[in-house]
Amino acid sequence: MGDGILVLFGAPIAKEDDALRAVTCACAMQLAMGGVNEKMKTLGWPPLEMGIGINTGEVIVGNIGSEKRTKYGIVGSQVNLTYRIESYTSGGQILISEQTFKEVGSSVKIIGEKQVQPKGMSQPITIYEVYGVRGRYNLYLLKEEEIFFPVPQEILLLYTILHDKQMSNTVFYGRLVKLSAKGAEIQVDTTNEVPPNLTNIKINFLTSNNSSQLSEDIYAKVLEKLADVGRFYIHFTSVPPAVVTQFDKLYQMIYQKNN
Repeated sequence: MGDGILVLFGAPIAKEDDALRAVTCACAMQLAMGGVNEKMKTLGWPPLEMGIGINTGEVIVGNIGSEKRTKYGIVGSQVNLTYRIESYTSGGQILISEQTFKEVGSSVKIIGEKQVQPKGMSQPITIYEVYGVRGRYNLYLLKEEEIFFPVPQEILLLYTILHDKQMSNTVFYGRLVKLSAKGAEIQVDTTNEVPPNLTNIKINFLTSNNSSQLSEDIYAKVLEKLADVGRFYIHFTSVPPAVVTQFDKLYQMIYQKNN
């Protein structure tokens, strides 16, 4: 489905451990990304990341359509909620709904939870971040501590906020002040320009003091990581290959300087 995959457990044949197998599948998929990115590297392509949202509920499943065109499909509000949960993920994360959490019980190890209010929901819901699956599956995600290092020279940028994939007309200016292997810390001029947590943003770096000369589009998600006043952290979600190369060189330089 575009750059995403919709996976259904429980139909056409339901099993008692559908929710657990869904979470286990998600863990296996995330662990497989290491091999995928090794291949990407040999091809000279940028690495891929994946966020996974899982929900459990009643839906309509079956052959949908007419005699001229039909497909085996799935529809219902629980499908929409699954998409909403996935939208809160950043690369490498697995987030599950409260109903899925109740179904899997202690078989799944959780490393965090938070309340969110997805679009279309009248009340906030709790979602949980998965670290791994215990017992016979015994799968655990690789979690690396992300360290942000100051850059030698701040990088001027501008960003716009995305609302349900629609670009805002308001442009904000800022500076990249710290860089990690997968993200950055951004400084803005005033605190009211700091975007909300988990917001998706589009970034363009100013290639000179002339704001008409901009880099290619870069996309990122605002992290919930606590930052100083007027600052926020981001996780890059889509970076052009040329910018990836520049960032990798810059990060390696400041990493070696600080170690």
